[in-house]
Amino acid sequence: MNKKIFLLAGVILILISSCRQDVQKKVSRDGSPADKIILKVAHNGKESHPFQAGFQKFKEVLEEETDGVVEVQIFSNAQLGNEEEASQMVKLGLVSASAAGTGGLANIVPEADLFNLPFVFRDLDHFYRVMDGPVGKRVAESVEKELDCIVLGYWFSGIRNAWNSSKPIITPDDFNGLKIRVMASPILVETFNTLGAQATPMSWGQLYSALQMGVVDGAETDHIDLFQERFYEVTKYVSYTNHMFLGVALIFSKKQFNKLPEEYREIVIRAGKLSTIVQRDEMERITSQALKELKEMGLEFHEVDKEPFKKKVQEVYEKYADQVGGIEVIEELERQ
Repeated sequence: MNKKIFLLAGVILILISSCRQDVQKKVSRDGSPADKIILKVAHNGKESHPFQAGFQKFKEVLEEETDGVVEVQIFSNAQLGNEEEASQMVKLGLVSASAAGTGGLANIVPEADLFNLPFVFRDLDHFYRVMDGPVGKRVAESVEKELDCIVLGYWFSGIRNAWNSSKPIITPDDFNGLKIRVMASPILVETFNTLGAQATPMSWGQLYSALQMGVVDGAETDHIDLFQERFYEVTKYVSYTNHMFLGVALIFSKKQFNKLPEEYREIVIRAGKLSTIVQRDEMERITSQALKELKEMGLEFHEVDKEPFKKKVQEVYEKYADQVGGIEVIEELERQ
């Protein structure tokens, strides 16, 4: 823990130092002097991940529409820290923007756990309607208040399925005795324990070796992570549980936003909206490609009847209803 704190402190010191150099003199296209503005953005995906495509669009729009006065620097692969650490850096104004998944956000903003309720989304269209509608807006307001940021939009980080190296998961009873790595969301932990598994939160970077050594039997991810992180080397059976559609808040530091000229603030808002469209499309495209590759590598994919799973986790809804805004909010989400 002390080592992690020391490393984070070092990153923060580097960022503070670099922030002092973020405004430099530059010549604009008409030959008049302008201030060079550098915006640092961070995510935990590889450069081949759809997060990178989203931020590339964000960068393209900002740099083009400000005639190059704004430069966006993208830090992928958790170079500046994990999602929670990057979120805190956005809050402090040390990082301009980051991609914060609702799984990790729930530890900071309890209302975000609404989107982590198991089987709460029927399909991808339902997910988009909720995230872009009144419910998504209210959760965004809570995120903005807690992290002193602006939510520019909700990206999509895949439909999560359960997988393991022991056997196919066809019914809830098949989870009995299996140690399944889950994100640190209290609702996800409760969900998998309720289904009969031993829910095991652990850091993303430890998962591959934990699977190799048998510390855990499996995990729950989308197809892209299953493919890009090479988990297909240490697992065999994938079940289409579709238990979670993972949303990702594109958050922008309010401290940095307020320092920008007004016309640039409008460009940031527009860039966020356009990046959301690009990121979602890329997520869907790469997901389809990853699934094709995984099947060719010999992984077994199994359809499941989700109704028995949904019935078994009803107590999770009852336990967490008040935390996420009340049963009325859950019912509103389900109606959309």
